[in-house]
Amino acid sequence: VDGVEIYSMRIESKVTSRFAHNVITSRAVNRGNVSKEIFFDVELPKTAFITNFSMTIDGVTYPGTIKEKEAAKKQYEKAVSRGQTAGLVKASGRKTEKFTVSVNIKAASKVTFELTYEELLKRQLGKYEMFIKVKPKQLVKDFEIEVDIFEPQGITELEAEGTFITNELQNTIKKTFSGKKGHISFKPTLDQQRTCANCSQSVLDGDFTVRYDVKRTTPDNLQIVNGYFVHFFAPTNLPKLSKNIIFVLDTSGSMSGREMEQTIEALLKILDDIKEDDFFNFILFDSEISTWKETLIKATPENLDEARKFVQQISAQGLTNLHGGLMRGIDILNAAHEENLVPKRSASIIIMLTDGQPNVGVSNTQEIEKAVKKAIGGRYTLYNLGFGSGVDYGFLERMALENKGLARRIYPDSDAALQLQGFYDEVSNPMLIDVELNYPENEISDLTTNSFKHFYDGSEIVVAGRFVDSNQNHLSVDVRGEGANEALSYTTQQGAEQTAQAFQEQQYIFGEYIERLWAYLTIEQLLEKRLTATGEEKENLTAQALALSLMYKFVTPLTSMVVTKPEENDNEEGIADKPTEVLNMYLENLLSKPGMCVVYAKLLLIVKLISIKPSFFTKSYRQTSPLYHTYASQPTWHTSVDGDPHFIISVPQKKDAICFNINENPGMILNLINDPVTGITVNGELIGDKRANSDTKIQNSYFGKLGIANKQLDVKLTVTPEKITIQNGDEKTAFTWLDSVTLQQKGLTLIINRKKNLVLSMGSGASFVVVLHQVWKKHPLHQDFLGLYTLKSDKLSEQTHGLLGQFFRPIDFTILEIHPGSDPKKPDATMIVKNNELTVTRGWQKDYRRDPKHGVDIPCWFVHDNGAGLIDGVYTDYIVSSLF
Repeated sequence: VDGVEIYSMRIESKVTSRFAHNVITSRAVNRGNVSKEIFFDVELPKTAFITNFSMTIDGVTYPGTIKEKEAAKKQYEKAVSRGQTAGLVKASGRKTEKFTVSVNIKAASKVTFELTYEELLKRQLGKYEMFIKVKPKQLVKDFEIEVDIFEPQGITELEAEGTFITNELQNTIKKTFSGKKGHISFKPTLDQQRTCANCSQSVLDGDFTVRYDVKRTTPDNLQIVNGYFVHFFAPTNLPKLSKNIIFVLDTSGSMSGREMEQTIEALLKILDDIKEDDFFNFILFDSEISTWKETLIKATPENLDEARKFVQQISAQGLTNLHGGLMRGIDILNAAHEENLVPKRSASIIIMLTDGQPNVGVSNTQEIEKAVKKAIGGRYTLYNLGFGSGVDYGFLERMALENKGLARRIYPDSDAALQLQGFYDEVSNPMLIDVELNYPENEISDLTTNSFKHFYDGSEIVVAGRFVDSNQNHLSVDVRGEGANEALSYTTQQGAEQTAQAFQEQQYIFGEYIERLWAYLTIEQLLEKRLTATGEEKENLTAQALALSLMYKFVTPLTSMVVTKPEENDNEEGIADKPTEVLNMYLENLLSKPGMCVVYAKLLLIVKLISIKPSFFTKSYRQTSPLYHTYASQPTWHTSVDGDPHFIISVPQKKDAICFNINENPGMILNLINDPVTGITVNGELIGDKRANSDTKIQNSYFGKLGIANKQLDVKLTVTPEKITIQNGDEKTAFTWLDSVTLQQKGLTLIINRKKNLVLSMGSGASFVVVLHQVWKKHPLHQDFLGLYTLKSDKLSEQTHGLLGQFFRPIDFTILEIHPGSDPKKPDATMIVKNNELTVTRGWQKDYRRDPKHGVDIPCWFVHDNGAGLIDGVYTDYIVSSLF
């Protein structure tokens, strides 16, 4: 592609006792005659930790080094201050994070990228699953996925599938397993990779998934290697416990429409799966709290039929009394246990679904957390499902973890009902409650979590630890739990002989896998505990997790990997972070880069507070120095500035600028940018003040809504001062300005910096920054509005047009006959531009890029009558009927 050939891509995975060690190696060559930028981007599971990265260019290796976040901070800030992209890892999709790095390679040079990451495969619904994202973006001569699995218990089943696998490709997946070993390889030829016989596009674009399970002759398996042990606990053939399940459902107004339809669809399917020994109830919360029944009800066929009718009539309205809904659910569970309405040997579960944040009743999230934890008192498990992006996910996660459960995002896509049902399937079959795995205290130091509220059918409990004596090769464990009919109690042992036997298979074990598994699990659990901890406890948990992250070279939320590049590259360093907390983007230097245009709106104070219409600043030329150097050479004008905004077109060869204004009514939509080649369009809808200003003839207006679309990617972004909505095909995702988000999907990156701005980059390289302007909420006249910056306008085609887009190309003009105008401080002149002779007036305009509060005075020649004679056609040609 563009002279860059990826001639080899290999993905090698070695799985030993559920712990996966993955290495992705990509080799590329620059076939062109000039230097090229070569990209390496791969998508990794969110549950994985990166452990190593390196680039080798013409035999010289540039490694990544993992450091404490604070230690990497100076390098990060240095990189950002140069206007460079320092963040290499971004959230991308439901299951993945994207790692991206680029490097400039000389003609005929080669580069090898190598990335290593590790993860513990978790058992769900009876299988371990390993997920590999495949997207080479071009045909690759040597493409291969190779997976080797070694399980001391023995492998009972092994399968591999790909979302992109055609009938022809099906035969290229080679799969074998016997005894303890399993092997999968996928090595399509160049022709097999083509979308059609003569096509140059690759069919390899999607998910490659490996699933397997192990033999279980005993309930558990102990493994001891080099002073560390791992204990896998997954008993089979136990009678199922009955469960007491309370569904606490958000029915506020925001759940109306598709979200409620999908919730009802999922609940009806869940009701089909509830067993007759189970007890259940529904709690609905909006502004008020309502219940289906006053107590838990047995799942008889008659009661299930009645429940289906109730569910089908659920509607959405009102606000969100989340606290009231949860407390009512807990009260009903408490009463059921106190009055012996439910079996003593049963699992009690609360599943709460919400799409928003509490805003009526008790709305302080810390108070809600405390009240819920106190009311549950460790007796029940709470699962919180967050529907869409409007939830406070951190709050939901903390509250679930404090009550022995977990939080899960439900993505507002066409399969949302299946996501809800899939989660229920995971927790629908409890086999044991109050499980404890007890190890000899005097023999073990550093043990991971060893007590669990519930054990579900098809899952697995994993505990790892470190021996006090690193030479110890035996262990006995007391296992306790409560089953459906009786208590489970036994002792399991691993002796020296079994440990020695395991070492006979040494060639299949990558180095110190149990030690690394223990470190991975320990870090994961420390980070979870850290979410709910405060003060000194949080500091201690952080210190422990950081020390282990550095010792075992894991990129976690506490560490960063510094990627150093060759000196001739602009981006000398990049920082790879685990994207749980989005790093703030500094735009000041970014906005002074070449190839930028600005659409900007700002309140202005002149004698009295008046508001101005959207102000446009267009940079239609290329330069190497920041823009403000251009202005430094201009005369300084010390007069007041017109309250009306203007399009400002900088003309560097004249060391001057042209301004014009568009006066239109609120509700009108203007086309700002339209590029038929890249398929990118930007339109803006005007809003006015809250009421007309009787002191002025021409009313103020601003941009209250922006629509940015890319036809090639089938993406539409709608931005208002309240929310940001991204539509990809039929899938729609919404965020608010209270979110901090990094979203990456095919050809698109969206970063929301909370209550400040958003950055959108699209396939061609064109980038936009939308700035949020918030005014005093009780202001009698003005309301919140938006500003738009276009970065890298040179990435758009020569055919780009629109009120703003037409000025991405250079423009020239001549000024004749300067003479006094109606305002003695603002002379008039004759301008020759685009073969038109126009009367123009000398004036000034505010540029708010460098100083958002006060602005910088920019002298310019003002073109009257809505830019007539300067813009192509007349301004009404740019009025469009809709944002998209």
